[in-house]
Amino acid sequence: MTQIREFLSRLASGPAVLVTVQAHQGSVPRSAGAWMAVFADTTVSSIGGGHLEWQAMAQARAWLGGLAEPKLQSYQLGAALGQCCGGQVQLRFEPVSTADVPALRQRFADEQSRQPVVALFGGGHVGAALVQVLARLPLQLRWFDSRDGIFAPQLPDNVWCEHSDPLQAAVATLPAQAQVLIMSFSHAEDLEVVTACLSRQRLQADLGLIGLIGSKTKWATFRHRLTARGFSAAELSHVTCPIGVPGIKGKEPEVIAVAVAAQVLQALAATQAAQRPISWVSQAV
Repeated sequence: MTQIREFLSRLASGPAVLVTVQAHQGSVPRSAGAWMAVFADTTVSSIGGGHLEWQAMAQARAWLGGLAEPKLQSYQLGAALGQCCGGQVQLRFEPVSTADVPALRQRFADEQSRQPVVALFGGGHVGAALVQVLARLPLQLRWFDSRDGIFAPQLPDNVWCEHSDPLQAAVATLPAQAQVLIMSFSHAEDLEVVTACLSRQRLQADLGLIGLIGSKTKWATFRHRLTARGFSAAELSHVTCPIGVPGIKGKEPEVIAVAVAAQVLQALAATQAAQRPISWVSQAV
């Protein structure tokens, strides 16, 4: 991502202390994995702001140039820090320099590979606007289109562009639990991608949100055609159409993109809620 590139490039000008949320308990600004790079004259990224971040910055700068190995430090987010969250955060302070760039690049790549996957089918105006929103979120975005010359030449590191003709062939390549958004230039292509997703669900039941752009009228037409292809009402219930959280008006691509991104976050939160929450762990460095 942009912040990672900025952090690694700045190391060529001088050392930094990398501050990472190692563990947490209770209500806190950011979860484990959030990071902030503290240089002598600037910072890159954030661990949540507020007095916790200010104190972490002060501590990191006090150790800048003199910290020989990583250190762990715990903070109680109560009256002492002037934050009412009430939780507890364990921060890891790690000295880094330009010599550490290869290892840091690999670490960030490994962390990124564990992030959830969103598959976007379609490179039109709404798709392009949606990429600009989703690319800033902690996820991997796989962007598919059957046409040539659709994708922008410069995209964030967590966006992978893939040409697929026929478009629906890419559904089989998606990892389990991928969230799928369908908005190609063609209703015919949309129908085939939806069909491929439902066929995969029938066999594997391993996709997350299957979101289709369009009106209620479009979905009524699709329901009729998909029923004719043998899909049951229960199977069709896996498709969300129209997509986007309700109550957000406007047909501008940017407005639709925000509404759809919010729905993706809801779907990801529902998946994460079913997993074991991160608990407080005191870890040795």
